[in-house]
Amino acid sequence: MTSIAPIRLRAMTYNMLNGGLDAGTDTRLRAQTDMLASLTPDILSLQECTGWTNHHLSWMARRLGMVPVAMVPSRVRRAPSPPNGTSLLIRPSTVRLIDWWSVGEGTFHHALIRALLRPASVGDDPSSDFTAFATHFAWSSGDARLTEARMLTDFGGPFPGAPRGALLLGDLNTPDRDLDDWSRVPENLQSRYRTVRPDGTFGPADRRAVQVLLASGWQDPQTMFGDRDAASVGYFWENERVPWRLDYALTAGMEAVGYGIHDTPDARKHSDHLPVWCDVLVGPRS
Repeated sequence: MTSIAPIRLRAMTYNMLNGGLDAGTDTRLRAQTDMLASLTPDILSLQECTGWTNHHLSWMARRLGMVPVAMVPSRVRRAPSPPNGTSLLIRPSTVRLIDWWSVGEGTFHHALIRALLRPASVGDDPSSDFTAFATHFAWSSGDARLTEARMLTDFGGPFPGAPRGALLLGDLNTPDRDLDDWSRVPENLQSRYRTVRPDGTFGPADRRAVQVLLASGWQDPQTMFGDRDAASVGYFWENERVPWRLDYALTAGMEAVGYGIHDTPDARKHSDHLPVWCDVLVGPRS
């Protein structure tokens, strides 16, 4: 039997900030699309597809040489803002969609998309199948995010009915570090990011959602490549000049061979989040 060589694929997550739309114009969306095209993702998770119709999703997919898997609206909406959405796209020349599901409905503030994928080059051989999750965790509290994370801990290791390899791509809204000086975050926003003691006072950064994922077998490639302290936010809003990471590309049962946060002056103009990418090897052992 001829062995199948591992295939390198690029997975990416990006929060677009209000769908890239400003006062009815798509100038920022077009710039975002050009930036993403230059990064050549094979699997792309998008958050804050706010105000999007299927036309916006299809347009971006065509410009990127990708196809949509799904766009799932957020369960909780803060009126009067337009509907929010989480999307997953794949590059059909490199990745084949076997099936997908919107899961965690009733649990997720936004959405969780689960897709069963296969490298396009292996044909009908299922031995290289893997799972990709596209998600956007709750902004409101660490308690909500911890509940969401527990929907994904099973996939940090072998789990019946699922291939061994998995990717988790999303804005997890979970700080990757604590702060020495919390005055850098407005008091009215601190409940988003900090633990709350029984008496209602604030504790340290609430990192539990990501910590429980890592304790369950998920791997964080940022700890293996480049700058461990690289941030994906903290440059955009005047009242939140806190560089930390809220966006993650986690892996389970597959080898990460490259990773980075795309931090350039132009990228900082396009959104309040930076794209995070991870290159993985996918093969029969995944």
